[in-house]
Amino acid sequence: MYTVHEAKTNLSRLLEEAESGKEVIIARGKTPVAKLVAIGQTKRKRTPGKYKGLIKIHPSYFKPMTKEELKDWGIE
Repeated sequence: MYTVHEAKTNLSRLLEEAESGKEVIIARGKTPVAKLVAIGQTKRKRTPGKYKGLIKIHPSYFKPMTKEELKDWGIE
């Protein structure tokens, strides 16, 4: 964790740390207020249909639950 003053003084080094995957937290006093994250580490773009055909749902999933199963789930 770095103070605002340290972050201002060492910004280039902190950017390198963020680029390498390290978590860089900047604090005001002892209170963390920001996280420096490299742009390349943001969420990956979704690929629609990426898992198509890889996930199988057993036919019994669609059968009604028994009274005992409903009771176990707190429904009855």
